[in-house]
Amino acid sequence: MNNETSRGRRLLVLAICCSSLFIVGLDSTIVNLALPAIRSEFGASVAKLQWTIDAYTLVLASLLMVSGSTADRVGRRRTFQAGLVLFGIGSLLCGVAPTIDLLILFRVLQAVGGSMLNPVAMSIITNTFTDPRERAQAIGVWGGVVGLSMAVGPVVGGTLVDAVGWRFIFWINVPVAVAAVLMTAFFVPESRAAVPRRIDPVGQVLVVLLLGGLTYGIIEGRSAGWGSPLIIGCFVVCVAALVMLVYYESRRDEPLLDPRFFRSAPFSGATLIAVCGFSALSGFLFLNSLYLQSVRGFTALHAGLLTLPMAAMTVVFAPISGWLVGHRGPRIPLVVAGTMLTVSGLILSQLNTTTATLHLLVAYLVFGLGFGMLNAPITNAAVSGMPRAQAGVAAAIASTSRQVGASLGVAVAGTVLTARLVGPFEKGFVSAAQLCWFLIAGCGVLVLVLGIITTTRWARRTALVKDPGTAPTT
Repeated sequence: MNNETSRGRRLLVLAICCSSLFIVGLDSTIVNLALPAIRSEFGASVAKLQWTIDAYTLVLASLLMVSGSTADRVGRRRTFQAGLVLFGIGSLLCGVAPTIDLLILFRVLQAVGGSMLNPVAMSIITNTFTDPRERAQAIGVWGGVVGLSMAVGPVVGGTLVDAVGWRFIFWINVPVAVAAVLMTAFFVPESRAAVPRRIDPVGQVLVVLLLGGLTYGIIEGRSAGWGSPLIIGCFVVCVAALVMLVYYESRRDEPLLDPRFFRSAPFSGATLIAVCGFSALSGFLFLNSLYLQSVRGFTALHAGLLTLPMAAMTVVFAPISGWLVGHRGPRIPLVVAGTMLTVSGLILSQLNTTTATLHLLVAYLVFGLGFGMLNAPITNAAVSGMPRAQAGVAAAIASTSRQVGASLGVAVAGTVLTARLVGPFEKGFVSAAQLCWFLIAGCGVLVLVLGIITTTRWARRTALVKDPGTAPTT
């Protein structure tokens, strides 16, 4: 009886943790569909729409690793609850934001809370499910929730925007967050790392300066002037932060980000593949929402339904990708992912103002297939490319790389779109966006090439190390 109760409680902990992943994943796809409505209400520029997305992903990318370290030190349950509270408050404030600038500010608060959810929830699951077989099944459920949130996001978002307005896409998070806080207090046990990693404030500041300088420079470069002191200063800060980060972190006993990790070709490749793949995804979602609603005149719900096949393909092929990785290694999924993302980008580059629905659906299905094959080999390549003792850190860096890619995809797509836009937005979008679609295809080519290179025998040899910086074993 006690054993059954214990198992029931473990499953409840899994459900609570998955709820956090669900609302964070739901938030990203919902917000993209709401961009035209936000643009219309606030008269927002493309750059402001970019910041509506990137303010969230950028902060999330910057804080994921330090949130994990903090949870190990002060307690995972406590950190998880704090994240839920901040995410809920941020969502509530986003829903009442009177201006686009305040909406962006409240998205930052959302992201601070979001950074405490997914990595901490994964630690809670790992410590709750001690049996390796049960743990593998729990992580499988966790992965499936990613696809589920992506699949229902467009439909839920479109329905809310059309029925009650874009503000409800944020308010829908609040009751989920409140329920999760209460359930966590009653059912999730507190846990800490036996030997927690030390907090690295200098490394954290350098990461924020690196990512913030790069993203701000890309988004604001056109309006401020690429040769202006502000934009040049952003890129100088970015480069200086990178150099200082490598120098400082390589000399710490417990660095936030150990540069020696990148001597492993599979690990470095997984990081770059995550950036490229998620740049393609975020660029696709950003452009596609504007195209379907602002150019084609579809409602938010209609746009969500059109995008649903892409999400459905992701749900179907994500577990197939996991099976292939487990039985054949990461090369096949990465080759398929890169090829399909490339093909999809090329198909989308041919869009016009009257493109047939069948043409769109083919492009979405191909993109969904490619993206569905991508996630499992990224995590596998990152973790297998490092010593087992560093697997958690490797997975955290892979997650951070995904968010960095998401930020860069929106930043680059929006900047290229604005630079090429001639005349009214609705009429000039198609020709202006063509280069963006080619860039998405280029991301697919990089995934394909890196997928092949990082799965060679040479690449595997670079990963055969006991600790970062040691010589390969024989």
